[in-house]
Amino acid sequence: MKYIILVGDGMGDLPLPELEGRTPLEAANTSVMDHLCRHGELFRLQTIPTGMQPGSDIANLSLLGYEPQHFYTGRAPLEAASMGINLTEDETAYRCNLVTLEKNDDSSLIMVDFSAGLIPTAESNILIKDLQEEIGSDRFHFYPGISYRHLMVSRASLPELETVPPHDYIGKNVSEFWERYLQYPELQLLLQGAGRFLGEHQVNKQRTGRGLPVANGVWLWGEGKAPTIPTLKEQFGLQGSLISAVDLLKGIGSYGGLDIIDVAGATGDIHTNYAGKAAAALKALAEQDFVFVHVEAPDESGHQGSIPDKVRAIEDFDSKIVKPIFEGLQSMESGTDFRLVVCMDHFTPISIRTHTDNPVPVLLYDSRQQEPASGLSYSEANGEKSDTVLSGGKAFFNKLLQKER
Repeated sequence: MKYIILVGDGMGDLPLPELEGRTPLEAANTSVMDHLCRHGELFRLQTIPTGMQPGSDIANLSLLGYEPQHFYTGRAPLEAASMGINLTEDETAYRCNLVTLEKNDDSSLIMVDFSAGLIPTAESNILIKDLQEEIGSDRFHFYPGISYRHLMVSRASLPELETVPPHDYIGKNVSEFWERYLQYPELQLLLQGAGRFLGEHQVNKQRTGRGLPVANGVWLWGEGKAPTIPTLKEQFGLQGSLISAVDLLKGIGSYGGLDIIDVAGATGDIHTNYAGKAAAALKALAEQDFVFVHVEAPDESGHQGSIPDKVRAIEDFDSKIVKPIFEGLQSMESGTDFRLVVCMDHFTPISIRTHTDNPVPVLLYDSRQQEPASGLSYSEANGEKSDTVLSGGKAFFNKLLQKER
């Protein structure tokens, strides 16, 4: 039996007047997902445990069979694992976004763009590497990642520092949160120095000349110590691979004992290498029994507040990921059964441009078609028609693997 999970990050949404009361998922042409859903099972999954913040870290832990409330220590340590950074007991990892900040005449600080205009990796890596050379130390170390997503590891003592995700405050006053950082003298010197250095960097001068947002600040969040997480083999006797452009997902997969497959041209946005991801998944499935494929593009479009981009991202996910993988599974050696999941990790509604903790609709297609067919297309509203709402990751994996609870 082959097990496949295909995740359109942040694909869920709320009805929009611009789409005549439909969600982007309902407005998009998703013929393959709809076919699978009509001939498969449709239920909902609570990926965000009660009391935890909705985010891709917690939600994707759930989608990999974990109960985050027992294992989660923060987002950044998971990303550190994907970058091969082994945190010591005295180290804390922080997610480090390159952001665009703007100070108003009244001294308020506005989060103009949480991604510095989705800055390309080639440019952002120059900034982070130069930043490390300029102000990095044995107390603070910057590590380059992908696009705007980077990492800082701290040996400094920053007790009771509370951080917030920058994508939750797009276009909003973040002065209150910025002041929290400045209460710590070491961190104040670091962040103010980073702002001055980035503001004068040649990369940002060139971006200004091209009319692009500048990466004039770093925003630290998602902090945590190294977690202790059992592998999927230890929990469910399952081994396999994970495919994603995002360090966070690669880190979760690393802790889960999965093989991490890097696909050239995988970017995490609507220009990602869909064909490469689909081909890599099918190649892995020829030798392994489990593959998890993650596509970030719908989430990025939701954060940017772009309805056309989100509809396009969902349609691309359907036609360039779900379709070729489903067709490839069907053409495998005769007698190869499979259970295929298509889902989202959380909602990222266009109207608020951040995550919510709604239970997510999940379609489960079994090549043996043993489950009663839903007869419904794949959408948020149709998911709500299901009486089945799974409470978390362990229940989800038990259902996927058809194990006793």
